[in-house]
Amino acid sequence: MANTIFTNIAAELTAVATKLRHSTVKINSGSLGIGSGVIWQSDGVIITNAHVATSNSATVELSDGRKFDALRTHFNPQQDLAALKIAATDLTAAKIGNSEALRVGELVLAVGNPFADSGAVTTGIICTNNSRTVMADLRLYPGNSGGPLADCLGRVVGINTMIAHGLAVAVPSNTVDRFLSGNTRPQLGVTLQPVLLDRRALGLLVLSILPGGVAETAGVQIGDVLIGVAGRLFTNPNDLAKYLHQSNNNQSLPLQVLRGGQQFVVYVAVQSGNPVEAT
Repeated sequence: MANTIFTNIAAELTAVATKLRHSTVKINSGSLGIGSGVIWQSDGVIITNAHVATSNSATVELSDGRKFDALRTHFNPQQDLAALKIAATDLTAAKIGNSEALRVGELVLAVGNPFADSGAVTTGIICTNNSRTVMADLRLYPGNSGGPLADCLGRVVGINTMIAHGLAVAVPSNTVDRFLSGNTRPQLGVTLQPVLLDRRALGLLVLSILPGGVAETAGVQIGDVLIGVAGRLFTNPNDLAKYLHQSNNNQSLPLQVLRGGQQFVVYVAVQSGNPVEAT
């Protein structure tokens, strides 16, 4: 009886992983290598990380090997989210779950393209879950960024972003839905990638800067690492978005920056902006 139950569970997980692999894509957006993405809608809308989709165009490869040119339609580096659009229909879209319903200890799967491999799958359990981030005890590697985190029924509940303190960090699926709806949020005008500075500190590496944006005006440079706001250090990738959202429009916000081993503060004039980028 026990062997039969184990066999059934293994078969069901294999089936779930297979479906997730069909909804996971490879993304090549330039010099940063291969990342992952999720087919969010069957009409060609693909969700990935902002630090994967660093330019306005990219190449998307489906699980069946077909390749498409993609245009970036939505972009929010503070949330580390980007949406791409390809000229394809009737795609195998992922089933999207409710990230707020996740329970600590629940089994989850992550799919991605680590080291340019296709559709690698890892499993683990949910460690923490809140409105800003989902953390799971599973392995992620370079190339997993932008791929799906799914529950044991195959419903995508997050977009994998990084490893912090040995745990996988994902952007909740409910955050992705709000991102796609076009909610207005304060913008700095930078593309960021989360980096782990030591066992306790999280930083946001500046990959690119929007010309004329508030970050450039404040003196932020490519290669800087943002580590906190007004004395509050970042502990997860969504902290910057949270602090910006809590600020008042046109408020001058002290942003803590690490450059060349030296820490200093720049003051940015917070502005509201649409996460949809028209350029």
